Amino acid sequence: MMKNKTLWMTLIFLLVGALALAACGGGEETASGDCGSSTGEAEQEGNYQIPTAVEGCYNVAFVYVGPHDDGGWTQAHDVGRQYVQDNVENAHTAYVEIVAEGADAEQVIRSLARKGFDIIFTTSFGYMDASATVADEFPDVDIVHISGFQSNDTNFGNLFGAMEDMKYLAGMLAGSRAKTDGNPRLGYIATFPIPEELRLGNAFSLGVQQTCPECTVDVRWIFTWHDPIIEKDAASSLFDGGAQVVMTGADTPAPAEAAPDGKWGITYDYSGNCVVDACLTSMYWNWGPVYARIVEESRDGVWEAGSEYFDADSGALGLYGFMDGETMQPGVADLPEADLQLVRDTLDAMLNGEFTRFDVFKGPITDNQGNEVLADGVSIEQIDLDGFAQFGVPCNTCMYWWNENITAELPELE
Repeated sequence: MMKNKTLWMTLIFLLVGALALAACGGGEETASGDCGSSTGEAEQEGNYQIPTAVEGCYNVAFVYVGPHDDGGWTQAHDVGRQYVQDNVENAHTAYVEIVAEGADAEQVIRSLARKGFDIIFTTSFGYMDASATVADEFPDVDIVHISGFQSNDTNFGNLFGAMEDMKYLAGMLAGSRAKTDGNPRLGYIATFPIPEELRLGNAFSLGVQQTCPECTVDVRWIFTWHDPIIEKDAASSLFDGGAQVVMTGADTPAPAEAAPDGKWGITYDYSGNCVVDACLTSMYWNWGPVYARIVEESRDGVWEAGSEYFDADSGALGLYGFMDGETMQPGVADLPEADLQLVRDTLDAMLNGEFTRFDVFKGPITDNQGNEVLADGVSIEQIDLDGFAQFGVPCNTCMYWWNENITAELPELE
C-alpha cells in the first residue's frame, strides 16, 4: 500500500511539474529561466489562436503578417523574437501569425493587450492604424509598430531601419552582374504602392547606376507581402521580359528559385534564404539586438515612444556574402574586382557610420520623367523617405518618383 501511495504521489508531482512547464512554453532552458517561449495557453478568438501572458514574466507578443517560417520577412522577425527569449531576463515571448491587415489585426492586437502582454510588436505596414487604435485604449501596454510613421509620446512608437543601405549595395552587385553578362536589363518585384517600396526600389536602382550606368530596371507589382506562387510568377514574368537579375521586396526566395540558367535572383529579409547558386545575395534584417534593447527599456520603464530609424552601423542590417563569416555566392565571386571593392568600401563606410541613407539619396538625382529630384550635393530628409504628400505627409521631396533608370510608370495611389 505504501509503495502504491508513493508511486501515485510521484506521478502527481511529475504531472504538476509538466503542466507548470507547459504553461511557460514547454520548459525551454533559456536565459529567461522559467518564463519560456510559446504560443501560450492559446484560446480561439475569431480566426486566431490568441496566446495568454505568463504570470511573473515580462510578456512580449509579436503579430506576424506571414507564417513564422516563411524564409523571409516574418522568419527574420521570429529569429529576433527567439533572441529576445534567450537574452532578456524574465521574458516570455509569443506570436500570432498570418494575421490579415485591417480589422483582423486590430482584433488580435486588442486581444493580446487584454490578455496581459506588456509590449506588442506589430510587424507589417498595414498594422499601423490598428496599432494606434489599441495603444490609445491600453495606455499601460507598449506597442511598437514596424515600418510605419505614426507614434505618440507615451506608449506607441514606430521602428524601422535603413534597408535602403543594403538595397543600394545589392543594386551595385546586380548592375555589375548584368554588365558582365552583357544584358543591361533588371527587374524589381514590388508589393504595395507605399513609400517603403518606392524608397527601396529607388535605392536599388541608384546602386545599379554605380556599376552599370546603361542598365534599366522594370517593375512588377504583386499587391501581397507573402504569396509564393504570385511572387514566382512575377519573377518569371520579369525574366521572360528580358531581365538578367531580379530583386524582390516580398517575403519569399522566389527570384532565385525562378531564375533560368544563366540568370540571377536577389532575395530579401532573411539571412538563410540565399541557398541556391542562382541567388546573388540577400539583404537581411538582424532584429534581435534591437528588439532585446527595446524590451529591456520597456520593462525598466525608460522606453521612449516615438520614431526610431536605424542605419547599418546598428548591426541590424546585413548583405549576405559580405558580413563577417559569410562566403560570397558563386554569381558574385567572379564579378570584376573593382566593383566588388566598391561594394566592400561602401559597406565598411556604412558599418562605421560614415555613409548613411542620406548619402544613398544624395543628388544629383533625376527621375524617369527628366525632372530634378535632388540637386548635386543635396540630401533627402527623413520625412521624405517615409512619406507621400498624397497620404498627407508634410514632406518636400517625398518619395513618389522613380529613378531615371526605372522604365515603369508610377503606381496609382488609393
